[in-house]
Amino acid sequence: MIGAALAGFHSLADLRPEEVRDLLALASRLQRHPEPRALAGKILGLLFFDPSLRTLASMQAGMARLGGTSVVLTPGRGTWALETRTGVVMDGEAAEHVREAIPVLAGYVDVLGIRAFAGGKDLAADLADATFRAMVEVSPVPTINLESALDHPCQALGDWKTLDDLGVPERGKLVLSWAHHPKPLPLAVPAAVVHSAAARGMEVVVLRPEAYALPAPVLARAREAAACSGGSVVETADRAEALSGAVALYAKSWASPAHYGDAAAESALRAGLAAWRVDLDWFSGAHPACRFFHCLPVRRNVVVSDAVLDSPRSAVIPQAHNRMWAQMAVLHRLLGGPR
Repeated sequence: MIGAALAGFHSLADLRPEEVRDLLALASRLQRHPEPRALAGKILGLLFFDPSLRTLASMQAGMARLGGTSVVLTPGRGTWALETRTGVVMDGEAAEHVREAIPVLAGYVDVLGIRAFAGGKDLAADLADATFRAMVEVSPVPTINLESALDHPCQALGDWKTLDDLGVPERGKLVLSWAHHPKPLPLAVPAAVVHSAAARGMEVVVLRPEAYALPAPVLARAREAAACSGGSVVETADRAEALSGAVALYAKSWASPAHYGDAAAESALRAGLAAWRVDLDWFSGAHPACRFFHCLPVRRNVVVSDAVLDSPRSAVIPQAHNRMWAQMAVLHRLLGGPR
């Protein structure tokens, strides 16, 4: 949590509304007024079990802009493969367990960012976010969630800043729409988006095919945030109803909870959903200023058409840039930069 204890940054759900807004204000201040020596002498460790472009580059760039340095490790590619499971007999590829690796790394750095995607086989295990939590528990230094099985708070914070920067009303309607993709993707970004928009006080509509209803725990967390902020969260399969009057459309694919871990069933289900590709006609009933959001990377003309991505509606580049400013605010708070 960001606060007096400065234990880490794991989820926006851990933060009080005033703490989120404090981070957003700091991000904007750092964007306007650089502090190139704020974290001089500090070291950021980055542990990436999964691929990255924006998260890796923006974390390194942000730390450098604050005067610090970073160390990047990709287990199994340049370092020993790391085991994350508890109680496992390590007679396979992994040469080292995170229970040793994390404390060792923590002795070299001041803060540790960890990226570890969902397993994609066991829905209950991924909803529990067990792998990420197990690594956090053995780290003696603050940790940052760079996307886990169930959350992506850095993306959520950057998205919130983008909504603010673009003047998207806090009480406006944001539609999180499932979009076609050739393979099932994790729940982390959809869960983070629906929660952060609800916490912002927005009217959140989850637009999805019937088999892609978000898991109950994801919706419960978002609705709890909405109850505190004055927002709301509903689901529907009706595109026209969902997009009527919308001021923001956020596209993302995710795996079907009903067929989680069943590759054959998931593939068969997706085969009939190619029409769930965002195109200009999706905006016909939306607010005239409705903007398009996506966390990137995005598959052009599969998830969304060129016509939308290349139009003035698209906010994907400002979103990506705001990742750095948002993460700089997190680093600044965690590492005790001057207030």
